[in-house]
Amino acid sequence: MLVTTKGRYAMRLMIFIANHPDRKVTLREASEGEGISLKYLEQLAHELVSHKLLESSRGHGGGYRLARDASEILAGDILRAVEGTTTPVSCAALEEGGEGCPRENTCSTVAFWSGLDQVIERYVDGTTLASFVNPAGDGFPCTNA
Repeated sequence: MLVTTKGRYAMRLMIFIANHPDRKVTLREASEGEGISLKYLEQLAHELVSHKLLESSRGHGGGYRLARDASEILAGDILRAVEGTTTPVSCAALEEGGEGCPRENTCSTVAFWSGLDQVIERYVDGTTLASFVNPAGDGFPCTNA
């Protein structure tokens, strides 16, 4: 699976917000804190709100906060919200709810891709947002993402 900038930045935004559980966080604050453009964060926040991972409020004192406790939000939830899937390859046999692949029964690689998909799913769904949270609330500087 190739995690795009959307996935990486969505994770950073969610971690930034999770590090401030006692208040609402503005996107401007997150933009400055994470070095991500405000316009990009606006797009990501919209997707995260629509997937019920963030709550937003407008006006004076408005901002964003987690829709659930950080221990209840999975890394996989965040990635699927902005990336659409965590599937490692474009394969109809792996698409959830899809019609499957006409070659599924004869494909020599479908078992391999299915196994890799299961490993990725277990990993991203076994990691909660809480595992990234810094108790000091400072966040973790990230220079490679």
